[in-house]
Amino acid sequence: MAQRSAAEIRSSIESNRMELAVSVDRLRGEVARITDWRGHVQRHRSELMVGAAVVGLIVGGRLLRRRRKG
Repeated sequence: MAQRSAAEIRSSIESNRMELAVSVDRLRGEVARITDWRGHVQRHRSELMVGAAVVGLIVGGRLLRRRRKG
């Protein structure tokens, strides 16, 4: 393996540092996008409304059954 000069090593370290900074920045953006629950709610509002209506009907139906039995 060839010996590298101190300048080459410093240059390599700086290059790696810059690549790491870019990767960390991308990761931060991705984490922010994935954990943005408000954005998920906005994008899937109609599905959430349908799901809430179905859950409401199921819970309401069970409550009516309990009242009739009791």
